[in-house]
Parts: sequence; structure tokens; C-alpha cells
Amino acid sequence: MTDQDENHLIAERRAKLAKIREQGVAFPNDFRRTVLAGELAAAHASASAEELEANPTTVAVAGRMRSKRIMGKSSFVDVEDGSGKIQLFLQPAALGAVYEDFRGWDVGDIVAAEGTLFRTRAGELSVRASSLRLLTKSLRPLPDKWHGVADTELRYRQRYVDLIVNEESRRVFATRSRIVRTLRALLDARGFLEVETPMLQSIPGGAAARPFRTHHNALDLDMYLRIAPELYLKRLTVGGFERVYEINRNFRNEGVSTQHNPEFTMLELYQAYADYHDIMQIVEDMFTTIADQVAGSRTIEYQGRQYDLSGAFARRTIEQILLDNNPALDPARLRDVGYLRSVCDELKLAYKPGDGAGKLQIEIFERTGEATLIQPTFAYAYPAEVSPLSRSNDADPFITDRFELFIGGREYANGFSELNDAEDQAQRFRQQVERKDAGDEEAMYYDADYVRALEYGMPPAGGLGVGIDRLVMFFTNSASIRDVLLFPHMRPET
Repeated sequence: MTDQDENHLIAERRAKLAKIREQGVAFPNDFRRTVLAGELAAAHASASAEELEANPTTVAVAGRMRSKRIMGKSSFVDVEDGSGKIQLFLQPAALGAVYEDFRGWDVGDIVAAEGTLFRTRAGELSVRASSLRLLTKSLRPLPDKWHGVADTELRYRQRYVDLIVNEESRRVFATRSRIVRTLRALLDARGFLEVETPMLQSIPGGAAARPFRTHHNALDLDMYLRIAPELYLKRLTVGGFERVYEINRNFRNEGVSTQHNPEFTMLELYQAYADYHDIMQIVEDMFTTIADQVAGSRTIEYQGRQYDLSGAFARRTIEQILLDNNPALDPARLRDVGYLRSVCDELKLAYKPGDGAGKLQIEIFERTGEATLIQPTFAYAYPAEVSPLSRSNDADPFITDRFELFIGGREYANGFSELNDAEDQAQRFRQQVERKDAGDEEAMYYDADYVRALEYGMPPAGGLGVGIDRLVMFFTNSASIRDVLLFPHMRPET
């Protein structure tokens, strides 16, 4: 449909609305339906035409008119509500003058009907309407029903149209809601307390990311949209809440891609008297529970490849992964800065003069290792240099008790044994400040209040962050993060 054709149709519909306004209330709100279309289909799935005729059932339904078929002395209309579709059977003898009005209504209008249930000769459950009303006049035509919203950008920009015509989109977002409910139920059953922490913070902390900056006028104070809730949740652990979690928004002033949106949803949790091994088990339980209760199978197909969630997830250290994917690496020199720089040079990887062996290892891992982690794999033993909030390993202080879960070469979860040594944390914050002063915009700030909280004593604990959007992408076979966000960020329309 060309813009000229669409503008012509819109003008026609506006003219129809003008006539409706002359006759009285154009957008009534006094109709109350008694049942949803999906409920009717379920309740009367086995009822025969004879049973429906012998036991008349009167219903009041409402929804968007998705199709109309005028056939001489009768008409059929498909009406869709949030649960499904129901067919209306309309006759002038039953509806009188309203039937003539109906002939001028358009697909996309929202209508209401009362009547009795019956089955057509084709066996379709329908409502024989005794009354019919127009509740909302649609001024814009819907996309062609056979093509839906074919323009991907238009689908994201006008999600309301996409949801009207695209059943698959509605399924994805209904599944997203079920996944979040499943996670909440799992954590609530294990004694976790759901909490809310500030999204507007004077010091952005809890992750290595570039924050959004804003200004509080009344306080004359620069503030930041949070990049993570971690430091506030751990303050609660200090305060005695031994199992806490939050599912909410984070904001990072970074690039937009098929995997990244500036605003995204995270689950973070903290459990006292637990370590990263315990947290890995929680992650496995989350994925298998969603697979069982939402997907209905522990074999998940994502973008043409199958993933097996039925067994224990693989566990490999960062250095093991480096050696497995770079046979030429010298195992004895994996922590030699000069040697690792030469490896980065060969791989054409950029690095900063102040990067130590841990940071260089991760640069090589991200280039050569991540994409090889196909079936569910916990990569663990991350260098302390890139893990400023993680507890150092007792036997090897170069690494921390931290893991990330990878599936299909993509990270889904990040967890670790928490650093609860206040003096060690203060030193790591100082190192982060040095990195920031050297030009690293993602380095952390020094959070004196958080250090003070640790000085009161935080119990040993394990923590976890899971990206909800990526999780939903995986379980709905969605290629882009925009497919699982109702209103993804877009450039303004020109």
C-alpha cells in the first residue's frame, strides 16, 4: 500500500467517524463482556451443534474486527480479543438498522456483540448476534493480513501494530512473562527476598560499564542511571538479609546491537554462606526449570542449532580454554605480560599500556575462546584484574572464584564468590580509579560508603547476574534483543 492509498483510507475513516459523532457518543465505555474468546473455545470444544441448540448459552463478547465477509442476507465477522478469536454471525432480521451501519465498519474497528452460541454447517463455534455495537473506530488500516508487518524497523517502532497482526510476537512476550514468573517462583521457594534498590545513584557501581549521566536540580548534584544493583544488594546482605534478589532495569551508555540495548533487564541475587559452586548450581536449576515449565523440553533449538540442557553443564577454566583454542600458546608464560602482548599483536588485538596479564588474557579469550563454547559451559577462574568485586582464589590470588555461563558462544550469566574483605576491596577500587584516570571510561568509581559497609562485616556469600533479555531470546528462538523488548530504543523518526 502506498502512502497516498493509506492517506486516502484514513480520510475515508475520519469521515465515517465524523458521522458517528453526529449521532451521539462516538467512543462508548458502557459495554461489559462476559467471556473471552479463548474461554469459549475451551469450554465448548466438544459441544455438538445439537447440544448447543438444546442448551442455549448467551454470551457478550468484544474485540478487534479482524475480518468481515458480507454474504447477501447474512455476514460473518472474526473478532479477536487477548485470548483468541470468535466468529460472529450477523443477520439484518436480528440486528435491524445496526446491520446497515455495520456494512460501513472497517477491519480494525473494535466491536461488541451479544448473542447465543451455535455451530455453523462447517462446525465452527460462533455467536449468533442479537445485538452489535461499535466501541472504537479505527482510523488507520491494518497491514495486509497475509504479510503482517514485514518491515522489521516498523515492527520495532510501531510495536502496537506488530502485536495486533503478529501472533508470534504476542507469543514471545507472553513467554517472557512466564519466564520471569518462573524465576521468581524458584527463588521465592528457596527463601530469597525480592527487593528494590536505587536506579538513580550518585556513584555508579557493580559493573565495568559507561553510565548515563543526569543532574538533580534540587540537590544540584550530578547523578547516574545505575549500571547494576550489585553494591546496594550486598549492603542488604551486610544488614542481615541473607538471600536477596532483584529483577529490574539497568542502563549502560554503550553501543546498540542484536545483543545490546542501552536499557535492559537483569536478575541479580546474593546468598550468604554460599560460594560460586553453589551459584553455578542455581544457574543450572534456573535453566532446567525454565526448560521444563516453559519450553516443555530440555533440548532447546536456537537459530538452527540444538542445545542440550539435560546434563550437568561443562566447567572449564579461562586458561584451559585459552590453551585448547590456541595450541601455540606457551602454558608456562600465560601470565607473562610481555609474552601476552606479543600474542595480542599477532591477533591484532588492541590493548592499553597499563593492561596486566589478566586483562590481556581476557582480550585473547574474547577473541579466540568465547565463540567455541557452544553447549552450556561455565568458564571460571577469571583473573582478579578484571574481577574487582570477586573473591580471590585462596590457592592462586591471580584468579578469582568467578564464572560466566556461555551457550552458543554467548554469555548468559556472571557469578562469583563475593569479595567481603573491606581492605582488599578498597585497594581494588583504587586500582579501578587509576584505570579511569588513565582513560578507561568503563572502570569503576571508588565507593567509600560500600567499603564502610564491608567494614561492618559481610558474611561469605555468592552472587549472580543473569540478563533476562538474552535468556528470553534463547528460549523463544529470537535472533535479536529487539525481538524480546516491547519498545526497543530506536533513532527518532525523521
